[in-house]
Amino acid sequence: MAKSVIVNDVTKIYKLFSSPKERLLDLVIPRKSYGENFYALQNVSFDVDEGDIVGFVGVNGSGKSTLSNIIAGVVPESYGSVEVRGQAAIIAVNSGLDNKLTGRENIELKLLMLGFNKKQINELEDEIIEFAEVEKFIDQPVKSYSSGMKSRLGFAISVNVDPDILLIDEALSVGDKAFAEKSLAKMYEFKESGKTMFFVSHSIGQMKKFCEKVVWLEYGGVKEYGPAKEVLAHYEEFLEKYKKMSKKEKQQYKDEVTRKQSGIEAAT
Repeated sequence: MAKSVIVNDVTKIYKLFSSPKERLLDLVIPRKSYGENFYALQNVSFDVDEGDIVGFVGVNGSGKSTLSNIIAGVVPESYGSVEVRGQAAIIAVNSGLDNKLTGRENIELKLLMLGFNKKQINELEDEIIEFAEVEKFIDQPVKSYSSGMKSRLGFAISVNVDPDILLIDEALSVGDKAFAEKSLAKMYEFKESGKTMFFVSHSIGQMKKFCEKVVWLEYGGVKEYGPAKEVLAHYEEFLEKYKKMSKKEKQQYKDEVTRKQSGIEAAT
């Protein structure tokens, strides 16, 4: 089976600054580093076969959206490499939409950026608008849209450009149940056609129903990667314990995990 995505030792570092002055000094004095390094991802490696449907799970702050954005080419990795074979599209609430533009203008801009010509855009536009169910608002600025409307429009654009690799990041967590069901039906069409998909959701039920493999991220590192049934069983067991922890205990757990990851990084 050919590989569709290869993530090799990926680390993503963001700088945290205590003040605007510190941010400015970091820019103008490159030989001295200001601010604190925050490791959103650390030494993440896994590969995905063509046609795989892979879920990302983990508590908030574990790097799920960061990893999705790196695979989609939205943000660059700091270290390591990601090989993506084919065109990737990400669907997330408000992802890739310009709030100042109307819904129609966002469709046209997004398709132009993806290399579609005017004739192709005209052919796709009505289908996208109909799927998104935003007909009355399509010529209004996106900043006036609800989060559900933004999600529907982003989803409609991404699925109708027919990408090779589709990343869905919590896009089904907003909006009504009917649209979520329609979206899942569309995703099943993609599954039947053998496309690679990544799915980020807090809904374990959706994960069990849809995913074949799961990456369990824990504060920027890969805790486990394997068959969905197996990994989700371990993750649910962990969540039962995690939910019973106090705020202090959760912070202690996080500190312990990140220390171990830093130790691994130092050793490599």
